[in-house]
Amino acid sequence: MTDSYDVVVVGAGLAGACAAALLVRHSGIAPARIALLATALPVIPAVPDVRAVAAPHAATDAPPALRVVAISRASERVLTAAGAWPLLEQARLCAYERMRVWQQDAAADGDAALCFDAADIGEPNLGYIAESGALQAACVDSFRAAGGALIGAQLAAAVFGAEHARLELADGRVITARLVVGADGAQSLVRGGAGIAVRTHDYRQLAIVATVHTARPHQHTAWQRFLHTGPLAALPLFDGSSSIVWSLDEAEVPAVRDGSADEFNDRLAAALDGVLGATTLASERQSFVLHSVAAHSYVAPRCALIGDAAHVIHPLAGQGANLGLLDAASLCEALAGAVAQREDPGALRLLRSYEQQRRTHNLTMDAAMSALQFGFGAARGPAAWLVNRGLSAVNRSGALKRVFARQALGTAGELPRLARAAIA
Repeated sequence: MTDSYDVVVVGAGLAGACAAALLVRHSGIAPARIALLATALPVIPAVPDVRAVAAPHAATDAPPALRVVAISRASERVLTAAGAWPLLEQARLCAYERMRVWQQDAAADGDAALCFDAADIGEPNLGYIAESGALQAACVDSFRAAGGALIGAQLAAAVFGAEHARLELADGRVITARLVVGADGAQSLVRGGAGIAVRTHDYRQLAIVATVHTARPHQHTAWQRFLHTGPLAALPLFDGSSSIVWSLDEAEVPAVRDGSADEFNDRLAAALDGVLGATTLASERQSFVLHSVAAHSYVAPRCALIGDAAHVIHPLAGQGANLGLLDAASLCEALAGAVAQREDPGALRLLRSYEQQRRTHNLTMDAAMSALQFGFGAARGPAAWLVNRGLSAVNRSGALKRVFARQALGTAGELPRLARAAIA
């Protein structure tokens, strides 16, 4: 027997789970006609009322998870609209109020260090550092509680036809959908099945992630130093520790990732220019390859791509998760408009409106991250002097600093409706 749905979201990472939760609440499609295909499911109570369900999360006093993301104000609104934000353990979120960015050849407290503050734009903070797993679990919890169909299986193949898409699962089952949302990551099977090509770029770097304790408080500040070997970020966590994302050339990685904890602590404190004092490793160290991916198209007949299936950018500004959440909100908005007009949710014409809104924005962000990575990391001598002079000029301009602060907040530019205001 073949199960049929109006929409199947493939991939229950943050972007996919959020898209599914948004669709059951705001698309106008009956929740039971929306499915989320997930290979690994959080343990969620089978309770139909979202108010009675608590998203799985760690105890308040448990150490922070290794993988965290920076959530902008726009993304907070999207997650609220998805019904996920209220399910989070609020004590495990860390608001960050300031960002400080400086180049290796400048002092962290000098004029060439760019510092902007939420107070500059009348906001209490610039966003939150949140645990990836908790966000994903809250979105899945919200989706299921609202009546969506959660399917635990691995996708084996996706075949797209004129009237519907056919999804073949690894356990032998087959499901069909009028629209398939590919949220299955950078190696997307959905994207391949739809015949959508991609452009990739290898940065020849890896990023090391770890949690550290620091002698000095993080001051609810996101710190970022551009080293010649790659950017280094220290993100504030709820328990006073910091999450490190350290981009390094491939040859530099083994010594930093695999060396002793004492060697790592010394290297890190020096790389941070001492702004947080001595550092103490508080977790394992993991690494992942840095590359960018840009799909040539985000849509095809019966198919729409979101999140890493459509785009992967350099993590130096922590915008990857936010871009995926905005994709989810924009796609939901496009489908809601189609349903209101009694149109086919898989029609290519309406999917193009989603693509037009998101692809240009994401490509611009990808180009900006690549330019920052090259410009700051490669700058030496006269080039470094020019970069530092430019940052000094920004620091002296209140208007420019407010522009940077709004970009960090995620409220600049064209946004989908669900990201412009909190909608429960």
